[in-house]
Amino acid sequence: MSAKKKLEDALAIVKALGLPKAQHNERSALCLLALCNMTPDKKWNQAEALYIGITPIMDWARDHYGTNYAPNTRETFRRQSIHQFMAAGISLYNPDDPTRAVNSPKAVYQIAPEALVLVRLYGTKKWKAGLQDFLEQQESLTKRYARERDMVKVPVSLPEGKHIELSPGAHSELIKAIIEVFAPCFAPGSMPVYVGDTSDKWGYFDEELLSSLCVAIDSHGKMPDVVLYYKEKDWLLLVESVTSHGPVDGKRHDELATIFSGAKPGVVYVTAFPNRAIMSRYLGKIAWETEVWVADASTHLIHFNGERFLGPYEK
Repeated sequence: MSAKKKLEDALAIVKALGLPKAQHNERSALCLLALCNMTPDKKWNQAEALYIGITPIMDWARDHYGTNYAPNTRETFRRQSIHQFMAAGISLYNPDDPTRAVNSPKAVYQIAPEALVLVRLYGTKKWKAGLQDFLEQQESLTKRYARERDMVKVPVSLPEGKHIELSPGAHSELIKAIIEVFAPCFAPGSMPVYVGDTSDKWGYFDEELLSSLCVAIDSHGKMPDVVLYYKEKDWLLLVESVTSHGPVDGKRHDELATIFSGAKPGVVYVTAFPNRAIMSRYLGKIAWETEVWVADASTHLIHFNGERFLGPYEK
């Protein structure tokens, strides 16, 4: 009964905090309980502020509330509950390390300090006044937390004075180097066609330009991290940014060749690494007839074929 009552309380708090109807469910209630480490035996004034990831939230809910969610619902927890908590100023993302990559397995969430103060008042005479105070400052809180998240994003300068911002992390830092260092050096005047982002797959996409090059992209297709069009040579450069996994190996080469099979320009395959130490882990996997660029030796290319230097191969 205490577990059922805690779930009912948590759902009442979720509703009182103004979250949309789509979050008025057991999943969101469990997320709030987990963020506060609110086990069935605790009182609300004992709420804590845990650092906890999505899978640990699901494990915590199973261990303390007997709920079993399939592993493939992980993204539902993230996108349909936790993201809304963040948007409402209720939870924070990676407060222990704001520069942590979005796709890091170490990513954690924490209840916001102001929300924790409010939750501890639930069931007391001070709850209504505390809720009113929180709701009055909620808009300013969400704006402040949004600014804090934006401050750690990776700014990238594109040609013609355009700018984009990518999610924090080494992967995005390498993408920035590909666009701002590799491209001007080895494909001067080239235009970005696509730039991926770990939190938003389509960080930048010039669909019109790609379509003019006779390439039609399926939104479910696994795009390379960066696509550049080198007009002077009439080349498409497909660049993979590798910080922990995923060079252009034989399998990936075939995938990209299929995706860009209709391309009018010649296609060049490039794997980018931040340094040679990371590159050395993948030397045995890199496909022939591809190029390798290492950011800490930015003026050099490594050619995985002796037939020619940088350029497309016959289809």
